[in-house]
Amino acid sequence: MYLDKKEKQTIFKKHGGSETNTGSTEGQIALFTYRINHLTQHLKKNHKDFNTERSLVKLVGKRRSLLDYLKKKDIQKYRELIKELGIRK
Repeated sequence: MYLDKKEKQTIFKKHGGSETNTGSTEGQIALFTYRINHLTQHLKKNHKDFNTERSLVKLVGKRRSLLDYLKKKDIQKYRELIKELGIRK
């Protein structure tokens, strides 16, 4: 398994405020970014895996909608998160 419980807790602790705050927008975006990076590495090795490619596109869309929500809600947090995670605009 690529993401165990400890790694997920550290992601939410760093970006969501606490380990149990799994519903925060920042934590969800950070988790999606981790999963997107993992799937991207997988697709570099397995370029004919079209199901994973479809899942990746869906994840990117979900992350984009969460980023748009965060941008409307708090532009400063949006800018900090993009800079910290290294996401392109």
